[in-house]
Order: sequence, then structure tokens, then C-alpha cells
Amino acid sequence: MTQQARNLLTDLDQSAQRFRFLVRDRDTKLTDAFDAVFTAAVIAVPRTRPQTPRANAYAERWVGSVRRECTDRLLIFSRNPLQAVLKTYADHFNGHRPHRSLGEPPPTPPPEPIPIKVNTTVRRTRLLGGVINEYRNAS
Repeated sequence: MTQQARNLLTDLDQSAQRFRFLVRDRDTKLTDAFDAVFTAAVIAVPRTRPQTPRANAYAERWVGSVRRECTDRLLIFSRNPLQAVLKTYADHFNGHRPHRSLGEPPPTPPPEPIPIKVNTTVRRTRLLGGVINEYRNAS
């Protein structure tokens, strides 16, 4: 096992309690050694069925969203800043960004909004240096 694989295994051991599955496609770039790292961390690695391009559509949609709306607009040099950016985006995606499939509210909506009055000011929260903006009523 390479040093890089050992480092990945150590990182997985620290956060393996959060994950039970790693669903992946049948791409030949992902080898048995890749699966072995996750299996050693007691994470099941089921593969999508052959010739089913939409089998992993939810994950593909999220990856596309995070790339278009976030990471393609930032220059990220290392792992720690990338993890911070992805956490910020995931919080925005699940807690503020509207989802059409849910009738426009986010999956974990904030408290019930207060109706906007005529002379109410709106507060903008800039995330990731202004790449993402969230708007709320000022209290």
C-alpha cells in the first residue's frame, strides 16, 4: 500500500463514522485498490448498474452545481481551503438555496420568514468573497 493510500485511510478512519456507503460508477480509472481503502474503513462500495448513465444522477447534479456555482469561480491551492469552501457551499445549498423539486424551499429551511414590509431593508450576506450572496430581511 502506498503512503498516499495510508494517509487517505487515516483520514477515512477519523471520519468513517459519518459514511456507510460510497456509491460509484464503473469507470476503469477507479481500481480495486481504491475500493480496498474504503472497504478497510468499513464503508461499502456498491457500483451503479452497467449502462445506466442516470443511476448516479443526484450526485452528478450536486457535483455540477458546486462546480458551476462555486469552485469554477475560485482559485484553490490546497485541501484545507477546498474543504472549507465545500462546507460553506453545502451549508448554503441545503439551508438557503431554493430547490425546484421541493417547491422552492431548501432541504433544511431557516426559520419561517417574516413578511416584507414596504420600507424594510434587506441584508446581504456575502459568502466566499462574494461568489455566493444570501439575502434576508433585516430585523
